[in-house]
Amino acid sequence: RAFLYEVCIPMSPHITIYKWSVPMMMSITHRGTGVGLSGAISAFAVAALVLPENYPYYLDLIHSLSVGPFLIGLAKFGIAFPVSYHTYNGIRHLCWDIGKGFKIPEVYRTGYTVIGLSIVTSIALTFL
Repeated sequence: RAFLYEVCIPMSPHITIYKWSVPMMMSITHRGTGVGLSGAISAFAVAALVLPENYPYYLDLIHSLSVGPFLIGLAKFGIAFPVSYHTYNGIRHLCWDIGKGFKIPEVYRTGYTVIGLSIVTSIALTFL
């Protein structure tokens, strides 16, 4: 019975009682992009090891699908955004590690800067 009580009732305040903020969302997104990128890289590596054909074969297979420029652009943006966001936010975290940028206005300013740079960089990479 005690186990069920501990599982059903949180021992500390749950995330739902907090007001969502930009730094909170950016922290969650940073962790999510890290996990997603690690999973994607691992899946690509495993696929490269176990699939019978070589890389040009699969690249030609993708080209033969004729999915259209909009979907290709969307896919490029979908790959570029997590990479650029995680990189820029990682640099922001490195600045925090050396003790810079902890004041609340700086946290928000650097957060919005990371979001803006990520979007601009992702759009630029999409058009390459």
